[in-house]
Amino acid sequence: MSGHLAPGAVATNGATDFCRTCALSSVCAMVGYGKPELSPLHSLMEHLGPYRAGEAVFHQGDPFEAVYAVRAGTVKTRQLDHQGREHVLGFFLPGEVIGLDAIYHDRFPCDAVALDDAQFCRFSFPAMSVLATRQPAVQRHLFRLISRPLGAARLLAGDHSADERLAAFLVDLGERHAVRGFSGTHYQLSMSRSDIASYLSLAAETVSRTLSRFRAKGLVAIKGRLLHLRDQQQLRELGQNLLAA
Repeated sequence: MSGHLAPGAVATNGATDFCRTCALSSVCAMVGYGKPELSPLHSLMEHLGPYRAGEAVFHQGDPFEAVYAVRAGTVKTRQLDHQGREHVLGFFLPGEVIGLDAIYHDRFPCDAVALDDAQFCRFSFPAMSVLATRQPAVQRHLFRLISRPLGAARLLAGDHSADERLAAFLVDLGERHAVRGFSGTHYQLSMSRSDIASYLSLAAETVSRTLSRFRAKGLVAIKGRLLHLRDQQQLRELGQNLLAA
């Protein structure tokens, strides 16, 4: 795809900051990649991007050869049913990893689509598998990464109100931003209302009404896609049954 960087592209100081918060940083450190100069490891990793909003990083049914750590931007994963209707499975922020759910079937079970300009570290999974057999700590780290989205799917499958679902979603998104060094209370909603609704198994109108209700109660402030969690504690209490302890 035109505009995408070639393998081994030169890393910037921003990449150094990214690597400290990337979910795969432990794996990189074990093969000597956690250095300030970030010397390329061609056998394990390459830099890709930028992908523009709407471009797919991979498609449902593509052979599984690699996992992707988001370096910049936001990504959604989705499936299309036989009628072409979209079902959003998740959203991924810088430092988070996509593609691990393809391990079992050896093919990607979904599309991964950039929501804004996005860049990635692409990790060869065959090379990573060999590394995991030699480094038990790498294997344990991969198992932990695989288990996280499964836990989130179980939580969203419950019988919960729109207020509970949306409150938990907003708090969780804020906490994930905070873990990566950004503000956990002021952030941009890169995804559309319809994307959020699909992910939470709600109607888009319900999401809009619930956000309006949260704003009227002083729980959030919204300007365009910029969101301010004005009362994070009350939102957490509202969505506590869906949030990790």
